[in-house]
Order: sequence, then structure tokens, then C-alpha cells
Amino acid sequence: MKEAIERVKREGKRVVFTNGCFDILHLGHIRYLHEAKNCGDYLVVGVNSDKSVKSIKGKNRPVIPEQARAELLAALCFVDGVVIFDEEDPLTLISYLQPHVLVKGADWEESEIIGADLVTEQGGEVIRIPLIPHYSTSDIIRRIVDLDFQGMR
Repeated sequence: MKEAIERVKREGKRVVFTNGCFDILHLGHIRYLHEAKNCGDYLVVGVNSDKSVKSIKGKNRPVIPEQARAELLAALCFVDGVVIFDEEDPLTLISYLQPHVLVKGADWEESEIIGADLVTEQGGEVIRIPLIPHYSTSDIIRRIVDLDFQGMR
């Protein structure tokens, strides 16, 4: 991925980075990633590994294994590269890849965004994208669990 990014940079293109668990890909993810791609030329998505998701979200997550999540993301026409990372946050990956643009959801304040200071210090920018209400993996899991229990009553 580093080699691909260096090639893209030599071509004068802007590299965009975003990250997340992306467990149970849904419309909110799709719209968010499409908007992220519109922030530059080459979109790289950092995906939390299974170990990392478990640490952040709890023992019952992820629902979808890391390789499948990465493959689903890589299949999207507006995603140019996917990297799985083991840490709870992507700071090491951001530092290594050195994107021009760092994108996160607007539910994060810029001061809370991991790597924001690193990207801006290198002349890059941080962009916060509004989220689509009522679309989250946690909400989807809750609805599925509720359906299952309703069917058992």
C-alpha cells in the first residue's frame, strides 16, 4: 500500500485516509465512504482487525471477520486500497502512510480525531463528514436481536 500511495503522490494526486471497523457494511458506510472519496483522488480505508474490534466493541464483535470486511470494502468502486490494522487506533498507520486528507464522521470533534494533528502539521487537512441518521452496525444488530426474540415469543 505504501508503494501505491507513493506512486499516486508522484502523480500529483491527493491521498485520502479514513478508518473504522466496518462490521456489517450498510448504507451509512457506503455514503460515508463515497463522500470520503470525493475529498481527494485515492481513498485508502484502514480496517480494524478482529482483535482490535473486540478490544473496542466487546467480545461479541466483530460479526464479520476482518478478511471478509476488507474484501467487501475493496470491492467498492470508490475505494482504492484497504489496510487491516491491529491497534485500537490508526495513528501508526496514518504516520506511515502520510495521507493528504484525513476523513472521519462528524460525530468526532476534530480535537478527538486520531492523527489529525499529524496530518495538519504536514500541510494536509481533516474533513468531518455528517453521518446518516439511524444507520449504524449497533442499531442493525439490535434490530436483528429484537426480531429473533419476537419470533420466539
